[in-house]
Amino acid sequence: MNVLLIGSGGREHALSLALAKSPLLDRLFVAPGNPGTARVAQNVALDATDFDAVIAFCRVQNIAFVAIGPEQPLVDGLVDALEAAGIKAFGPSKAAARLEGSKGFTKDICAKYHIPTAAYGRFADRDSALAFVREKGAPIVVKADGLAAGKGVVVAMTIDEAERAVDALFAGAFGAAGAEAVIEEYLEGEEASFFALCDGEKALAFASAQDHKRAGDGDVGPNTGGMGAYSPAPVMTPEMSARVMKDIIAPTVAAMKAEGCPFKGVLFAGLMIGKDGPKLIEYNTRFGDPECQVMMARLEDDLLGLLLACADGRLPEAVRLSPKTALTVVLAARGYPGTPHKGGRIGGVEEAEKIPGVSVAHAGTKMENGQLVANGGRVLNVIALADSVADAQALAYRGVAAIDFPDGFYRRDIGWRAIKR
Repeated sequence: MNVLLIGSGGREHALSLALAKSPLLDRLFVAPGNPGTARVAQNVALDATDFDAVIAFCRVQNIAFVAIGPEQPLVDGLVDALEAAGIKAFGPSKAAARLEGSKGFTKDICAKYHIPTAAYGRFADRDSALAFVREKGAPIVVKADGLAAGKGVVVAMTIDEAERAVDALFAGAFGAAGAEAVIEEYLEGEEASFFALCDGEKALAFASAQDHKRAGDGDVGPNTGGMGAYSPAPVMTPEMSARVMKDIIAPTVAAMKAEGCPFKGVLFAGLMIGKDGPKLIEYNTRFGDPECQVMMARLEDDLLGLLLACADGRLPEAVRLSPKTALTVVLAARGYPGTPHKGGRIGGVEEAEKIPGVSVAHAGTKMENGQLVANGGRVLNVIALADSVADAQALAYRGVAAIDFPDGFYRRDIGWRAIKR
């Protein structure tokens, strides 16, 4: 079959590499894609916000299935538009994507269906939010309700910091995403990411990972979209994973069906593993980035077959993953997570990929006069697959050392928590 993948980042390059292996695939298109996806698929200049254009392209190219990488098209309802046009798609409906598009919606679902999460309040005005902060004290977490490109969360360690976060949110720092605030209790423990495939009726555990959000070594500096990740997460033992499925994922799938918006696609649960067990921090309704890159490196099943099974309501009983550890290091452009410096020349990618066990996913790159250059904040993902976290870390940094990117930077301690454990 012909397949269209929506997106342009490292996640989509990793997905395209996995999709290209499928015996079910005839032709793969990626919109808009990047220089990495161009090696395994045909990039097309489609605007995912123009649903009519996407549908028209699918009809011209006889696209039987569309997989959607980023969150915005899901929240905007691209799956609904495709299905109304008779085109099968991977991802949740607009109503179901509220699990990512509205943090308040998710918290209300958790409260109604007794899914473990942090205590919270929802506020549509500054004064009520400030009163709640002063009543509860610090530390406390202030969140914009809507999509804010990963920047709408402030973990405030003092009342003053929380008040500034509330003021900024209601002053328009996050645009429409900050029309409402969700304020939560501060959770202590170890964070982990857990992914499950869902077909509207049931869920299938996929994989776990741990991300590194801060820009600097030692988890210091500003939050980013992710500077590296590894899979599996050691904290997610088989027993903990089973508990997450039983107490968090399965009740969520049942709740969404009961609410009239059954969830199909991938549920990405951001978890805090504390002394009382796992609690949900938030849901995303797509594969994470850079978590997707390490999970795809471990996947031994047919990805296209799995995505189709989600859409068709026929999930298998299990997913085959390598027992090895995959680890990725993100090379970012100078200035990130602020305004990144674009246009920096990049060399050595081919040399890195010659190292056994190493692959490179393109994220924010483009070709300019025959030269690969930076075209975003997070530019490349160097991915390694090895027998242990320490081995994967060493291998990934060998790959990083082979790349010549003078305008780039990266963390030098990806995987430290798992190695310390």
